[in-house]
Amino acid sequence: MPKPLSLSFDPIARADEHWKQRWGSVPSMAAITSIMRAQQILLSEVDAVVKPYGLTFARYEALVLLTFSQRGELPMSKIGERLMVHPTSVTNTVDRLQAAGLVEKRPNPNDGRGTLAAITSKGREVCDAATEKLMAMDFGLGVYDAGELDEIFTLLRPLRVAAGDFPDGPAD
Repeated sequence: MPKPLSLSFDPIARADEHWKQRWGSVPSMAAITSIMRAQQILLSEVDAVVKPYGLTFARYEALVLLTFSQRGELPMSKIGERLMVHPTSVTNTVDRLQAAGLVEKRPNPNDGRGTLAAITSKGREVCDAATEKLMAMDFGLGVYDAGELDEIFTLLRPLRVAAGDFPDGPAD
């Protein structure tokens, strides 16, 4: 959990006021600043929950992704694609999971140059335990009800579509 700022005012609302006075009304400035602050808060909260398991949220996400796969293993390239991260980040994440005994790496029999990452039984246990804790704290979003959470997802979806993450259409 991040240290509370304990300010007597909302610094983003104050910045928005100053922005309006200097450059005019730009609601996107207050929105992005709020999103970035929310990301800091949420990442700090979830990292604190998964830290006792030797994880960061990024490593947790990789473990979850492997549990979702049919055989508990995926090519490194597929992990990067699904987690939307650079190949270097995938390598670092999987190497750390491997060092902790949560993942094993082996050559991909379908791609002579590729590598598979496979979750171990210890990895599944750690993933399940961390998931239980994250669900108990609503992934840091307990201040919102289910309808508001759906609204947040819906509001942010067009941004992800515009970034080219996936084509617009029904959510699968």
